[in-house]
Amino acid sequence: MNKTLPKLLRRTTLILGVIGSLVYAEDSFAQKKKKKGQETPTAAAPVAPARPQNGGPATGPKPYKEVITAKAKTKEGLFKVHQIEEKFYYEIPDSLLGRDMLMVVRIAKTADGIGYGGENTNNLMVRWEKNQDDILLKVVSVNNYAADSLPISMAVKASNLEPILQKFPIRSRGTDSTGTVVEATDLFTKDNQALGLQRNRRTEYKVSRLDNERSYIVHVNSYPINIEARYVLTYAAAEPPSNSATGLITLEMNASMILLPKEPMKQRLADQRVGWFARSYVDYGADEQRATSRRYLDRWRLEVKPEDMEKFKRGELVEPVKPIVYYIDPATPEKWVPYLKQGVEDWQKAFEAAGFKNAIIAKEAPSPEEDPTWSPEDARYSVIRYFASDIQNAYGPHVSDPRSGEILESDIGWYHNVMNLLRNWFFIQTAAINPDARGVKFDDAVMGRLIRFVSAHEVGHTLGLPHNFASSVGYPVEKLRDPAFTKEFGTAPSIMDYARFNYVAQPEDKGVSLMPDVGPYDKYAIMWGYRPILEAKTPEEEQPILDKWILDKKGDPVYRYGRQGNNYDPTTQSEDLGDNAVKASEYGIKNLQRIMPNLMEWTAEEDKPFKDYSDLEEMYGQVIGQYNRYMGHVRTNVGGVMEVYKSAGQGEAVYTHTSKEMQKAAVDFLNKQLFATPSWLMDENIIARIGDFGALERIRNTQVTTLNGILEWGRLGRVIENEALNGSEAYKITELFDDLRKGIWTELSAGRAIDVHRRALQRAHIERLELLLTGNVVQLPAQFRQFAGPQINASQSDIRPMARGELKTLQSQIRSAIGRTSDRMSKLHLEDALARIEKILSEESGE
Repeated sequence: MNKTLPKLLRRTTLILGVIGSLVYAEDSFAQKKKKKGQETPTAAAPVAPARPQNGGPATGPKPYKEVITAKAKTKEGLFKVHQIEEKFYYEIPDSLLGRDMLMVVRIAKTADGIGYGGENTNNLMVRWEKNQDDILLKVVSVNNYAADSLPISMAVKASNLEPILQKFPIRSRGTDSTGTVVEATDLFTKDNQALGLQRNRRTEYKVSRLDNERSYIVHVNSYPINIEARYVLTYAAAEPPSNSATGLITLEMNASMILLPKEPMKQRLADQRVGWFARSYVDYGADEQRATSRRYLDRWRLEVKPEDMEKFKRGELVEPVKPIVYYIDPATPEKWVPYLKQGVEDWQKAFEAAGFKNAIIAKEAPSPEEDPTWSPEDARYSVIRYFASDIQNAYGPHVSDPRSGEILESDIGWYHNVMNLLRNWFFIQTAAINPDARGVKFDDAVMGRLIRFVSAHEVGHTLGLPHNFASSVGYPVEKLRDPAFTKEFGTAPSIMDYARFNYVAQPEDKGVSLMPDVGPYDKYAIMWGYRPILEAKTPEEEQPILDKWILDKKGDPVYRYGRQGNNYDPTTQSEDLGDNAVKASEYGIKNLQRIMPNLMEWTAEEDKPFKDYSDLEEMYGQVIGQYNRYMGHVRTNVGGVMEVYKSAGQGEAVYTHTSKEMQKAAVDFLNKQLFATPSWLMDENIIARIGDFGALERIRNTQVTTLNGILEWGRLGRVIENEALNGSEAYKITELFDDLRKGIWTELSAGRAIDVHRRALQRAHIERLELLLTGNVVQLPAQFRQFAGPQINASQSDIRPMARGELKTLQSQIRSAIGRTSDRMSKLHLEDALARIEKILSEESGE
């Protein structure tokens, strides 16, 4: 749930994922079901004499019983896995040689400072292939493709030689001569980067080597369609992130190897107008005069039963061949289980829009007595995993077949301390109107409803839906105060936005809803991605119908998708609500002003009279943080550009500048609510209880961060471009600088005293103007520039002349104001400000 640039680029993820259910695999499910970990007696095999290898001594395959001895502990599954003391052997059926499999590598247990348990570090499609007396484990790329029937496929294969992840000498033949035995120990205990610590973290922590003496296999378990290996790796590191005196990093890793279906699911082609997790490859066989990228959705395989085809065609709801099933981790506290299940099944109504009933189901994990074979590691089962961790987060990943996008399985990660995060959000955003949120410990029913909300959000990710940051502006601000409207539609069209709770609602809005639900956009997106189009035989034949479904919603903001990470679009922001950030933030500030006088009372606990003020400090910090979000929501309108995806056939603009009126209203709001000192945030009773220093810095930091964000190179570049394109309809850079100066330096005209916060803000303004006059845009490393987009050339733009003009205007106004100012500290401040400006102008001109 979702957080500088190099860190963002090396994630993924979303903050986002692995997804799961029961996966069909023809060969695997035909196997006879055995109990987990059941030891299988090793049958005697025909003795095959060892034969010379490459003309040397008899070092080739040995008789089966000489390799898999009576000491072997055997587990049945995808492969037979034999453990003999600390060695592990795979018995690979001939039928699985050459089959596509997916290797999913995760951190199971982590050192402090290295990610989190459950973090996906690598996905590889692999094949086991025989080469004389060896078995090769190859990594198969799907990044480049051409159909085998086309001549160009030979060129594609010649340019994409598959790397060999590991070579295994054949130790023996299988018991019935249809399998091959190899020792797999080194795959997990030697330094195989693909299955261990990632390269960027090795560089960051200055890892020199893997310590084999302190690396070992915990267990290897085999299931009908997957093999799960758990292993511990210890690295020597010059700069480990924790326990630095040891010079070591130890991680516990988990590698899942999942058999992919023989027949890949039919792809559904992606469209940027509907938000969806998608993957792509370069199709060299397409009928184009260039290499074309083909993007297709990550989604579950939901199919209509043959006997229900006519019902489906008539528009009746039908059950899918195989539903999506989520199990709740047995480690979950019992009282939260019903809410996690409800969060899963909240999506049933969305799948009904796609034509399916009972398409997604939540179940409690069976007890060992009910099913001794059940394990959360088994790839046949998707599980909401409950972690006893102080991390305040939850995440909804998914693992997909790279050939088709079929989602294979998912383990949603749920950290115990996400409840603290929910407590903080709900308190700060609703306590002004909601008695249930006025405390540091909520009733179980209240916390349970919040858990259900987050559960539904994370499940949405596992179904294929990314964050839709345009959703939160889909409803007018005033409608968020309407009890009837919010009860029917929630507070945002999609639960996949970061539209937390209803901070717009006021105390008089009795009965108003406080949070989003699986909404109209979610139902539409699930329908668009999952509804079978029976008449289409190929993905291309589906496209006209998919396009029509999009155009049917054309122009309706409820059904718009907006990507995460567009920092200049005021309509795709995190944590916002409503279609007007100024109005919504004004309502939000009113509620914060209601909370502040009650903060000490609402963070106290009558049954704990000896507690300290840590809760008061945390919640005061949450007030400042929420206030800061409102400033950011409004600031983004300045130089804002709205992005609404369109197809070329629509013939409409994708990018639209924020109106002049809205930009000017945003600056007026900031002048009044932020740059004019927000003294209501500085309650002496609270400050005296939470720290000996820092109260002034909190306010200064918010003011300066917001100001610098307005006067940022890229934003100013957009303001300039807007004027060049739209003339008098644009909010000009001269108007922006004038409005800021008048708001930040209001005391000059009357010679009034300037308080300590305003003095700091005014100095920050001068410093920012100096940067704009003499500084340069920071040039990103070449490998990152593609993510940043065009960058303005500071020396050739209007920014420097504008900054110089502002400094000269301030120079004149400050010089005049000094004589009118009687307050001594204010006069000293103005004299200092004048000296700073004169120095900047003098040094810049070379005098």
